[in-house]
Amino acid sequence: MPVRPQNEDKESAWIARLDASISRPTPARTSLVPGFITCPRPHPSSLDQDLLLSQCDLSRGRSGGPGGQHRNKVETLVHLTHEPTGIQAHAGERRSVTENKREAIWRLRLALAVQVRCAVLNGDARSDLWKSRCPTSRGGPGRISVSPTHDDYPAVLAEALDVLWGCGLEPKPAAARLCCTASQLVKLLKDHPPAFVLLNTHRAAHGLRALK
Repeated sequence: MPVRPQNEDKESAWIARLDASISRPTPARTSLVPGFITCPRPHPSSLDQDLLLSQCDLSRGRSGGPGGQHRNKVETLVHLTHEPTGIQAHAGERRSVTENKREAIWRLRLALAVQVRCAVLNGDARSDLWKSRCPTSRGGPGRISVSPTHDDYPAVLAEALDVLWGCGLEPKPAAARLCCTASQLVKLLKDHPPAFVLLNTHRAAHGLRALK
């Protein structure tokens, strides 16, 4: 029978203690999901590009605004609608369809991350992506390492928001479940202002003070 590494045993025991203290649902927590679009896991923002595009309706149009005659004559605007959720994103400021498509996909991922919530599992709810972006050290909190311009950012942001909503919008228990610090978790959301504004809006609606 294989022997588990000692550090892995310590981390498992640590996570079990966290779950025992913070994962029990309360009326405040279970009432927070309504008003959002809910989806089964995995979160749509984390899907690979081909699979995500297979769920989208893609249309093209002419871009307005500055850019010269060429831009107005050629249909370079790309509009995406994620059919399971109805969430939309578009881009038309670039000169090529390829560049606008890439930008529209990025904007769609961010919109999905903010507007769609997935249920949080009991036990170790962290995805493999989260673990790679926030590795723990000796059973203690890790450091979130992802740039707001990196391809992984929307999926990491979505995971953070899912756990925050599962923990009643409170950063401390959410950070504990994600094995990071509350300050790092808040910073992750501040890197995408719409996510941070959304969190504070819902905290205010539930009588909680705004985060700074």
